[in-house]
Amino acid sequence: MTTARQDTPAGKALRALEDGDASVRLRAAMAVGSAPDARYVSTLTARCAIEPDFQVRELLTWALTRHEPSVTVPGLVAELGSPAAQARSQALHTLSKIGDRRAWPSITRALLTDADDEVARSAWRAAVVLVPEGDEHGLATVLATQLGRGGRETQLSLSRALIALGEVIVETLRAATTAPDPRVRQHAIATERLLRDPDAGFEFAIEEAKRIVALGGNDQEG
Repeated sequence: MTTARQDTPAGKALRALEDGDASVRLRAAMAVGSAPDARYVSTLTARCAIEPDFQVRELLTWALTRHEPSVTVPGLVAELGSPAAQARSQALHTLSKIGDRRAWPSITRALLTDADDEVARSAWRAAVVLVPEGDEHGLATVLATQLGRGGRETQLSLSRALIALGEVIVETLRAATTAPDPRVRQHAIATERLLRDPDAGFEFAIEEAKRIVALGGNDQEG
């Protein structure tokens, strides 16, 4: 792909993305996003994979969303096969922001169950944005295999993803409330509580679910 000439403002901004000062990189990402050009996309995508600063990564994602999906999506999809967790995670995050459902086939079970929590969380968020109508139940079934995984933040991310799918998750959650693993049962009960009462709060829901599981229940009604 043709790159911007090094002596142009765009060329200088692209070079500045490698500066050691995060504030310089932040301004550079803003400059590139403010003047979108297909020639910038490969550099922006590659930088996402290695950029250490969260705020800069967010602006890199913003800059990519300023370009046409037909230009950005293929490169981001290619990043999903990277051995680097950050490359996979950031590509998924950016795809979720772009929202182009042509990327859906690339949101694989392997990504949804990735061993790296940040990658998996990004995959869950992307999946619920990109899932085509009619495929929600299948997605819910895969997501349910991750119930009980990780700490509070990871579990909250999964609950939010499941809840975003709506009522289609109820049957899957009910089945999970009889799982052998108490953490899975707790997480399923808490997620269903949040579906029914979004204002309950995750901490309250999970503590209540722990109590129910400890008492030998599964909170199913009827």
